[in-house]
Amino acid sequence: MESSIITQVQKEESPLQSKTGQGNKSSPKKPRSRNIFKALFCCLRAQDAPQPPPPAQDTLLPPENNGTVAKVPGTCLLPEVTPQDQDKICVVIDLDETLVHSSFKPISNADFIVPVEIEGTTHQVYVLKRPHVDEFLHRMGEMFECILFTASLAKYADPVTDLLDQSGVFRARLFRESCVFHQGCYVKDLSRLGRDLHRTLILDNSPASYIFHPENAVPVVSWFDDTEDTELLNLLPVFEELSQAEDVYAKLQQLRAP
Repeated sequence: MESSIITQVQKEESPLQSKTGQGNKSSPKKPRSRNIFKALFCCLRAQDAPQPPPPAQDTLLPPENNGTVAKVPGTCLLPEVTPQDQDKICVVIDLDETLVHSSFKPISNADFIVPVEIEGTTHQVYVLKRPHVDEFLHRMGEMFECILFTASLAKYADPVTDLLDQSGVFRARLFRESCVFHQGCYVKDLSRLGRDLHRTLILDNSPASYIFHPENAVPVVSWFDDTEDTELLNLLPVFEELSQAEDVYAKLQQLRAP
């Protein structure tokens, strides 16, 4: 199977590691153009993602205590809750290898082909939709306030989401600039959303993405091209239970119990 182009960026201007974080240090530096391709995307496989320690108190704002709304200087990442979502739990949903898989190499059965401009040249990104993603998003939109949160750049992720979510399930979209860059990982700090953490969930294939708030996470297996995959379909009963919870921590703890 083709290796994924979704990569974890160490620094915007530095050479990039492979998605599994096992780059060959002895190999020659790749051309800048190829590094820019890879820098469009950022995501770690759940089974390979490193587990960084908690954020240093002197370099990052620490995550808020469970159940508090963010007290970050300036505005929160999300707008005020709309009346239609007033009583719903907020679910942050990842894009790459959670809902779709993308490649710069041509894919004969691509669901979308998205043009992305890089240094004045337009390149084609081939996107596969995960099986059952349409049904999954439709049902999630009925039950939750759904927010797209990806560590990829908006120039790639925004047009992909336009094609993926034509019914407007996502109430807001957050991209790489909304992440906290911490020890080589783009972390999605839920305390900055402006939502009660007791009523906030995150669905992501990368544990490094929710390292600040692991107790809010519903893990999902990374997806690349398995046409028989049923992960999203299998998760729907879990989310149906969670949608009725007053406190996601208590419900998740109950669901995780043997």
